[in-house]
Amino acid sequence: METIYTIDSLHQMIEELEIRQDAEWCAIKDEIDEIKENLKPLNLIRNTVEEVNETVGFKSNLAQSAISIGIGYLAKRFVVGKTTSTFKNIFGSLLQLVVTNLVSKPHESSKEES
Repeated sequence: METIYTIDSLHQMIEELEIRQDAEWCAIKDEIDEIKENLKPLNLIRNTVEEVNETVGFKSNLAQSAISIGIGYLAKRFVVGKTTSTFKNIFGSLLQLVVTNLVSKPHESSKEES
């Protein structure tokens, strides 16, 4: 920091620091929004599937579809469990379908990166 000798230069320095502070707060808020988005359960599952695909080297649509179906099945078993109730079985099947479709859709940020 430079030494300030006049009131005008003091006001100018204060203004510059306020602008810098605003910019830094905006950057912090954007980072927090990104973290919150990444911590949503669906995005956690999607990111995990993408990492597994990259690590293991699954490039085919068939392998990615199998993983999506498996995650849908696990969601059904986790939420509904084993039941003899027809209503619960229908609800579980719908849940499995929804989760499978959501996980298999491409992630929005991967479209932006391309």
